[in-house]
Amino acid sequence: MTVDDYIAAFSPDVQAVLKKIRLTIRKAAPRAEETISYKIPAYKLNGVLVYFAAHKTHIGMYPITRTVKEKFEKDLTPYEAGKSTARFPLDRPIPYPLIGRIVKFRVAEKLRGRPMRAAPKSKRISSR
Repeated sequence: MTVDDYIAAFSPDVQAVLKKIRLTIRKAAPRAEETISYKIPAYKLNGVLVYFAAHKTHIGMYPITRTVKEKFEKDLTPYEAGKSTARFPLDRPIPYPLIGRIVKFRVAEKLRGRPMRAAPKSKRISSR
């Protein structure tokens, strides 16, 4: 399966969104390798930069790492969905510029050799 095959499996309106996300990622990371991983589109450069996937009501973007959350906290708040996922609802405008900025940020991290860190788990309050 290729990314073209993945996109072709969706309705024309979702295909248009997926194509624009793909283009946004490719512009932000022109040297990244495009592949399918976990049966969804993935972009790699010194490791995984991002994945994206279409769902019934939204587009998911992964991984939203701790460093991405810190850098884009204000912008990502409306799209938070778990510790390392952003959900972009299909019934609202997709934030393509935000996606591009996140990918550029991930490229810079990868080129600096900074390892990917998962987003922090919820903190427990100590009873001590």
